[in-house]
Amino acid sequence: MNKSLLTNIIALALLAGGYQTDNQLAFYAGLFAFSGAITNWLAIHMLFEKVPGLYGSGVIPSRFEEFKAAIKTLMMEQFFTQENIDKFLSKEMSGGQSLNLEPIVAKVDFNPTFDSLVEVIGNSSFGGMLAMFGGTEALQPLKQPFVEKMQESMVEISQSDVIKEALKEQLEAPAMIDEIKTNVENIIDQRLNELTPQLVKEIVQKMIREHLGWLVVWGGVFGGLIGIASSFVA
Repeated sequence: MNKSLLTNIIALALLAGGYQTDNQLAFYAGLFAFSGAITNWLAIHMLFEKVPGLYGSGVIPSRFEEFKAAIKTLMMEQFFTQENIDKFLSKEMSGGQSLNLEPIVAKVDFNPTFDSLVEVIGNSSFGGMLAMFGGTEALQPLKQPFVEKMQESMVEISQSDVIKEALKEQLEAPAMIDEIKTNVENIIDQRLNELTPQLVKEIVQKMIREHLGWLVVWGGVFGGLIGIASSFVA
């Protein structure tokens, strides 16, 4: 059972039991416990929901744009700073490491490259001689081996020290770091623009409701203790 609801039920039970049995101790304990628990529950409820007549309620949905700006500021100023990006790139490119471009090369379509090569050969002086052997169609069996060889060669080139140093210099250039930072900022803006006030409310509510629920519990506990003390004064 929800601990906030359970706290209120216990407080009401004490209040009702004390009233019916004329037990002043139980009555005051239940009264003050319910007062503390229900007040804290209402405060938590007002964070997420607009309550008519209560100024300041529904603060999270109403401050939606400010929450988005705060999230963006946190991401850009704490995580994606120029220094952090520079450190990351330096670490990735240092110690003999190189960027693994093989998955990228594997997706490159080298078929147009082979077709262009065949076209150049066909239009050259060698084209007439090639026509005696079936023309450019005779070169088609070489297409797949050519594509595979080109992929292997590109992977080897990407792993060479010369390319690695060139990539490192390019990636560590201030203009490149600024471009990376700008791209990251644009991505964050795009994702934040997809958020709605209701979604933000649900995200925040899910994260903190469990912890804020203890405010209701302790409000009931301390309220009950104050009620017990008050019963001796009354």
